[in-house]
Amino acid sequence: MSNAATLNATTLGCSITCKDIQASITFYSDAIGFAVAQTFENDGKVAGAVVSAGQIHIVLNQDDGKLGWDRIKGQGFYLQLNVAGLADVDAAAKRIKAAGGTLIDEPADRPWGVRMFQFRDLDGFKLGVSTPLAG
Repeated sequence: MSNAATLNATTLGCSITCKDIQASITFYSDAIGFAVAQTFENDGKVAGAVVSAGQIHIVLNQDDGKLGWDRIKGQGFYLQLNVAGLADVDAAAKRIKAAGGTLIDEPADRPWGVRMFQFRDLDGFKLGVSTPLAG
């Protein structure tokens, strides 16, 4: 096994399948604080969007239901959103709760040196918001 990377990667892309694309776009923009960078249409209906915040871009896609509407999504998958400061962590948690979102845990200073909280989006994908504690 090599310790040297042979892949010259520059960013990591993320795409999430949503049961209700309009509701997810609203959640990611209003509740979390992403901007809607682009939307995509299929047969005159919004079928996807790119939401962005800083250098983070997430593609939201309308689920077609072919794999079943009640399947568990994102099992074992977690997205960590790193933000600039402690106030950003707390503000994000307040926005999510004010928009009707539910946190998995409240913002707190963790023993590994970060302030963070976790939540689930409308489709059950687990996300966290984190920033390093001043050392």
